[in-house]
This record gives sequence, C-alpha cells and structure tokens, in this order.
Amino acid sequence: MDQAQLTLLKTFVQLCQADPEMLHLPELAFYRQYLMSMGATIPTPKPKKQEPKSQPKAEAKAPEPAAEEEEEEEEEEIVESDIELDNTGVVTDDDEDMPEYADVNVEVTDEMIDQASDKRNQAMDAQAEGRMEDAVQAFTDAIKLNPTSALLYAKRAGGYLRMGKPKKAIHDSTKAIELNPDSAQGYKWRGKAHKQLGHWEDAYHDLTLACKLDYDDDANIALHEVTPNAKKIMEHKRKYERQREELDLKKRKDRIRKAREEYERQKREHGEDEPSGGFPGFPGAFPGSMGGMPGMPDMTTLLQDPELLMALQDPEVSAAFQDVATNPANISKYQNNPRVQQVINKLAAKFGTGSTGAGEAPDSGDTGDAFTANPPGFS
Repeated sequence: MDQAQLTLLKTFVQLCQADPEMLHLPELAFYRQYLMSMGATIPTPKPKKQEPKSQPKAEAKAPEPAAEEEEEEEEEEIVESDIELDNTGVVTDDDEDMPEYADVNVEVTDEMIDQASDKRNQAMDAQAEGRMEDAVQAFTDAIKLNPTSALLYAKRAGGYLRMGKPKKAIHDSTKAIELNPDSAQGYKWRGKAHKQLGHWEDAYHDLTLACKLDYDDDANIALHEVTPNAKKIMEHKRKYERQREELDLKKRKDRIRKAREEYERQKREHGEDEPSGGFPGFPGAFPGSMGGMPGMPDMTTLLQDPELLMALQDPEVSAAFQDVATNPANISKYQNNPRVQQVINKLAAKFGTGSTGAGEAPDSGDTGDAFTANPPGFS
C-alpha cells in the first residue's frame, strides 16, 4: 500500500472516530458487516429527531412550489420571433438530378488539354448567344477532357445558374472549390446560387470570400444585395444564443440551489449535526492543505459556494477532482489545465492555505497513531 492510500485510510479512521454515526450510512454496509465479523460492537445510531406536528402539512404542500417552479421554467423557454427579410428574386428549385463529376484519375495529355480549350471556347460562344443548353453541354465535354480544371466546373456552374438551376450551380461550384480552394469563380457562382435560393448567410460568406480572393464587380454587387438579410439573420442568432446562454446559466444556478436545499433537508431529516469547523488534526484533506490544522471548512460550507458547485458539474473538472482525491500526486497532471487548477486553488484557499502549485505534494500532517486495537471508528 503506497503513502497516498495510507493517507486516505488515516483520514477515514479520523472521520469514524469523530463521527461514528457515519458507519450507519447505506454505502458502508459492507464495512459494518466486516466489523461485525471481527467481533466489533457497532454503536447504536442516534434516534432521529421528531418532526414538528405541523411538518406533515408543510410537506403535503411541498409539491405546489415544485409545480410552480416547473411552470416558471416552461414560461422561461425562449420563443424566437420571426425575421422580416426581403425575399425578392428568391426561387424554388426542385431539381435533384445533379450532373456527374468527371473521373479525375484519367491521364490528361496535352492534346486533351487543347481539345478541352476548344470546347470551352465553343461554350463561351454559345453562352454569349443565349444558347445555354449548348453552352452547358460544351462545358461538360471540356470537363471530361480535362477533369481537374476547377475553372471549367465554375464556368459550367455559371451556365446552370443562368438556366435557373441554382442547385446544379452549387453542385459544380463546390467541386471547383474542392479542386482549387482559392477558386474565386467557384465561390462567386456558389454565392450567387445561394442568393437565388434565399440562403442569405451562405451567400454572404461565399461572396465575401470571392471578393477577397479576386475582386469582381458582379460578385460585389451581389454581396451588397445579400448583406442586409444576412446581417439580420446573424444578429438574430447572436441575440437568441446570448439568451439561451443566460437561461442555461440560470437553470444551472437553480439546480445548484435545489441540490443545496435537498442536502439541507436530508440533513435535518437524519438529525445530522455536523461540526462547523471540520475535524481537528484532519490530515491532508486536499493537495496543498496542511495536516493537523483545526478550523477547516465542512461540507456544508463547500456546498454553499455556487461557483465551486458549478465548476464541479463540469465532467472534466469532476473527473480530475476524483483523480486527485484518490492520488494527490496526480495533481501534476493538471498543472496546464486552467479550469482544474482554478478549482484546486479555490479549495486550497478554503482550507486556509491559499493556492497550491501543480505537482506540489500534499502534507499528510502528524496524525499520530490512527490505528487501535479495535477496528476504525471505535475506541
């Protein structure tokens, strides 16, 4: 058994000596059975305090506040308001038949590149004459000849958009961006396609990036058109995100308050009068605390600290706290974790020693002989 385990055992012995009533906790049933098998006599538990006669009436009325609290929580649910947007020019596109991408693994020769260039010129001529279907077909032929050209996909996306097929335009623009993450044309046509569909935020982000990569008057005009709606949506989201965070914080505080009230209620029911100053000579209560130091805070004091209780609700902090409580030497593992270190320092301050440096070994103190002829908890 290593020193850390001995320290924990000594702590448990002193707890039993200071308050033998804890041996009657349900969690220690296995330990009581062990003590009895060794011939030990377990002290009779103190009789529970009788509740005043008026108490049952108070308890009978208890569900009413709970119902009121539930109603209050329901009332506090956030209901988002509608946003007034200018949807002029927005279209509906039900076409789900997306064009296939060419095989990028095809070995492209110089001759194929020349042929692709010819097809591209044909597509541009057809597009100038308003023959959009012919233009898209010519771009498709060019893509098959040169499947790694981001520009060809972007050009075909522009053709689809002019045909009123924004979903196909988004499909091709995304491929262009995949082939070339710096494709200004890809972002431009995808942004304009999102604009047609009323995807204001997506349009704003794509068009902004298109203008940053390679300024284009057409993209800039479209950007200014989508900005008012996009700003309204983003501000709307920020507003309700803040409200959700505030509501979440309030609910967390309410849970802590209810847990503290429940703890106090159970303590009253079981008639537990815990000492207010901890146990004299409590050794190594927490890394950084000094052994043999009276006047240390009890659990009631700790449970009345909302910040500490909220911090311990963090799964990462809670796991670290249990790890360090099991083996104080493990405190060094969390020296670079500000959230865990903040809780450790707060606990150390409550034990009257100020903050503790990560990796600082706990002082177990001079506990004397914690073991007697009888098992722990008996004199």
